[in-house]
Amino acid sequence: MWQTLIAVIGTLAGVGMTSGYQARAARTARRDADRTAGLDAVTALVEALAAHRRAMWIREDLRLRGEDWSTARTESHSTRSAVTGPLLKVQLLLPAVGPQAQTAAKAAYALRGAPDDTGLAARREAAITACDGLVAVVGRHLT
Repeated sequence: MWQTLIAVIGTLAGVGMTSGYQARAARTARRDADRTAGLDAVTALVEALAAHRRAMWIREDLRLRGEDWSTARTESHSTRSAVTGPLLKVQLLLPAVGPQAQTAAKAAYALRGAPDDTGLAARREAAITACDGLVAVVGRHLT
């Protein structure tokens, strides 16, 4: 009788330990998957913001020089639209860095309507700095 009781207790203990290890492994895998998805979203956002900054630089430079900028305007509309999806993903997957992501996007959008070449260059630098700030915040958040 005691042998049966010890066997049952041992079996239950083994099942409990195995379940605990499996649950921990599942949590770790989920955390790693979430981290990877967050990094992918930030990467896509930073790439989209860089493309939009470039498009806006070209557009505004042409505008300030008095040249035809209608094609550049169309391109800038496309690149701005390309920011929307990655920005949303970052805000949903990494809500702690959502405000910094918004700041980086707004800084890229602010290249529009620069008063002169100096203002355009300053706005571009501000957008680059905001994007670098986003990357730094994400790095701190994920470590």
